[in-house]
Amino acid sequence: MTGDVAPRWLNADQQQSWRALMMGMTLLLDRLDEDLEREFGISLTEYEVLVRLSERPEHRMRMAQLADALAHSRSRVTHTVARMEKAGYVVRNASPDDGRGVVAELTQKGLELLEQAAPCHVESVRRNLVDLVDPDDFAALGRVFDAVADHLVTRHPESEIRHP
Repeated sequence: MTGDVAPRWLNADQQQSWRALMMGMTLLLDRLDEDLEREFGISLTEYEVLVRLSERPEHRMRMAQLADALAHSRSRVTHTVARMEKAGYVVRNASPDDGRGVVAELTQKGLELLEQAAPCHVESVRRNLVDLVDPDDFAALGRVFDAVADHLVTRHPESEIRHP
């Protein structure tokens, strides 16, 4: 923003909605993380790594693509995957395609953990979000954040973030 342009302040209703969004997202993500940590000893980010890998052919994905898919920095994903590798949930190898990149692959132990954790996680998502709101409002929420993600990916073309 340049100094020549006046800020477009949020009105009272927008401010209230913005603050509700920030508080709700913080509390929701904390609760989802706590539920997974308490029951399975993994974080929400680690769970998402398991999910993303499980959805790929041969349960493997280049680390750079994984970081983009999670919308996290490459260094954060590298640290997360390193912890998961020590626990035996994933392994990292040179890319079989070109040998240059690093590929994360879900292990059988990681797949079994995902299969055990998924019902707990989806129940927590339902209990703490989906079941609290009208189905039309939940659908609207999806449209809102699709638009936000599309805008941010378009504005930052160097990122290869893809969302479903």
